[in-house]
Amino acid sequence: MINISIDPVAFLNVRWYGILIALALVVLVLWMLREAKRGANLSYDTIFTAALVGIPSGIVLSKLLHVIDNIVVAKLHPELVLAGNVVDYTQHPELILSAGGLTAYGAVLGAVLGVWIYSKASKFHFGYFADLVAPGVILAQAIGRVGCTINGCCYGLPTSLPWGIVYTHPDSLAPLWVATHPTTVYEIVWNLIVFGVLLKLRGRFKPDGSLFLVYLSLYSLWRLSTDFLRAGAPFLLGLHQAQFIAIIVLVITIPILAYRTRWIRVDNSAE
Repeated sequence: MINISIDPVAFLNVRWYGILIALALVVLVLWMLREAKRGANLSYDTIFTAALVGIPSGIVLSKLLHVIDNIVVAKLHPELVLAGNVVDYTQHPELILSAGGLTAYGAVLGAVLGVWIYSKASKFHFGYFADLVAPGVILAQAIGRVGCTINGCCYGLPTSLPWGIVYTHPDSLAPLWVATHPTTVYEIVWNLIVFGVLLKLRGRFKPDGSLFLVYLSLYSLWRLSTDFLRAGAPFLLGLHQAQFIAIIVLVITIPILAYRTRWIRVDNSAE
């Protein structure tokens, strides 16, 4: 088994989770600046403004999905409220801003919505932007999951496998001294694999936006399957909220990729 005894609190009340999320956002912005420097048809002003729009909208939807998830689970499983496992925000709305809790899907989809609205106002091509940002997004998600791993959140079900993670620090959010599936580590590995795949596929699909749909599909397939290994109360029909969202995303992206996307030849000598 693998023991994690790191204090999730880096200093004062700042957790490593927040530091890694901030680092992930910095890396994402730097990724887009790198793309612009390499000749992408995007100005630095567009990139910075997209970040100023996308980050807050991502946080808002991420928090909103967390609140909805807790409310639904609280109403279906009131015993979990009594046990302190979920918060019924309808009874404690004051905790919405003070209590922790964000969702990866909410962050991504909220940012997408914000940047899409901004693209309409600024008249830059959203699909082109989305394809450029897709590898950076999955790389940022991998970095963010490092924070989850230290934090002890998003932990897996108990396991007897030799690579199970055992959290021992009392400030960890995971059950202490219980070997669990390292679901966050699984996702880090998967995200890095998808990052490599997206880099390999860049410039090989038309129309613009297809590579971003590939990213959404691969991430959704992952969440739909591996969330069965994650702890947590079911949202509906025995599935987690992320699995429901994954199904919706796949129902939308797969048909679009099948009917609209076409493969184009790339001159490897020019890369």
